[in-house]
Amino acid sequence: MTPSGQYLEACERVLATVRAQQAAIETAAGWFADAILADRMVHVFGSGHSRIMVEELWPRYGSFPGFNPIVELSLTFHNPVVGANGQRQAMFLENVSGLAARILRNFSTSSQDAALVVSSSGCNVVPIEIAEEFQRRGVRVVAIVSRAHSEASASRRADGRRLQDFADLVLDTGAPVGDAMVRVDRLDTPVAPGSTIGGCALVNCLKAEVALRLTAAGRPPTVLTASAIVGPDRATQLFEAAYDEHAHRLARLYADVREP
Repeated sequence: MTPSGQYLEACERVLATVRAQQAAIETAAGWFADAILADRMVHVFGSGHSRIMVEELWPRYGSFPGFNPIVELSLTFHNPVVGANGQRQAMFLENVSGLAARILRNFSTSSQDAALVVSSSGCNVVPIEIAEEFQRRGVRVVAIVSRAHSEASASRRADGRRLQDFADLVLDTGAPVGDAMVRVDRLDTPVAPGSTIGGCALVNCLKAEVALRLTAAGRPPTVLTASAIVGPDRATQLFEAAYDEHAHRLARLYADVREP
């Protein structure tokens, strides 16, 4: 089989794992919808490549307000690779204890909020401590990890605890140990990772289920929609209204910021 054929077969297994978690997806979507209907937000955090899942959730076509994307450039600014702002520094900072608390010090959270924390390994210190801090504040946490990869990896935290230990519900991307899914003849290391496929599928399943619940509650979301579907005037109106709603929701997170 060709490498591309191997990859597509592996992606089908990843998507089968996502599909098998339908009940858990619906539970998480219910928590997220409750937070949005309470005029609060779902905080979404990912470091490293997990940033992709944050951006997939909001803002982009087919998405809507209610999610607070928390992305630190120092942990995710990958394109320089080396030199200033290089990958070595980002991977170091991802395991600095205490950084998570400084990040969340900027937000006034509520027990009506919810959180989604994404980490393929579930073993790096900052995403673990983000989840821990959310739970300490009474915020319900959903984690997305690659379960097989996480269980084969060592936590970078001194007590050995992983992201899953600070989550109220865990979703699995279905990616294998090491993430890469394709073996090439005469190459002793696998290529082509799969966690982004599973992670983005989970994020969009959650998005669709939340949209269903908001609409059923009589508060349909304002969806960023292409002009090719609704025409340029309607698209502009939707984008402007969605960004305004995001600003109003975000303002509440800063309105009562203080020492916890």
